Amino acid sequence: QERENPYTTGQDIRTGEELFGRHCSRCHGLEAGGGERGPDLKTGSFQHASTDAGLFAVISDGIPNTEMVGIGRNRGEQSVWQLVAYLGSLNSRARVEVAGNPAIGEEVYREKGDCSSCHIIGAEGGRHGPDLSTIGDRRSPDELMSDLLNPDERVQPRWWTMRIVHNDGTTVEGLRMNEGTYSVRILDSSDNLWSFLKQDLSLSERIEKSSMPAYGEHLTRRELRDLVAYLYGLSRSNG
Repeated sequence: QERENPYTTGQDIRTGEELFGRHCSRCHGLEAGGGERGPDLKTGSFQHASTDAGLFAVISDGIPNTEMVGIGRNRGEQSVWQLVAYLGSLNSRARVEVAGNPAIGEEVYREKGDCSSCHIIGAEGGRHGPDLSTIGDRRSPDELMSDLLNPDERVQPRWWTMRIVHNDGTTVEGLRMNEGTYSVRILDSSDNLWSFLKQDLSLSERIEKSSMPAYGEHLTRRELRDLVAYLYGLSRSNG
């Protein structure tokens, strides 16, 4: 019997996005665009499911004789439905008109905003923030403006930072690349990758806030609108 998704609010979609980052991004990519071990999930067409209920079954139970392992034994039905809602949101956003000038917004992005020092578009940019190549497919203009004004409101674990102090006095701060029971890896601001055994640390501090500044303090309202217009135009459908 086909079931409708009972969890489809904006909060459910955001929770689904967070769950995806923790459970699915290793195979399907951080932005669901596909990885070495999993396909692109942003097309709206799934090989093993054609309905929300079918997608629920795949996420919950997995696919036999493949690397796709279900998460139903570890998470409840609500979490699975929230993942379904998030995947559905990736290909169902209607395009809307925006007030800003994307050409000027691109200048703000590259110059005054200095966004490319952390973010990548295409093959250009840094690795300390999410890939923005198709951000317009995933975020509405209002959501993009909220991200710029309140970056701490929505930070996925993938983008947490850490401050480490080694027993020999070495101090390192940077992007939390990987953290396990016994070890941690950090990418510092100069793109140096550091690996530590936790037993050798005198301090290991996880910072769950965004490393991105609140741009309301640095950009004018017009510059913010132009930057949103540029970012919203970064869509697969727009090239």
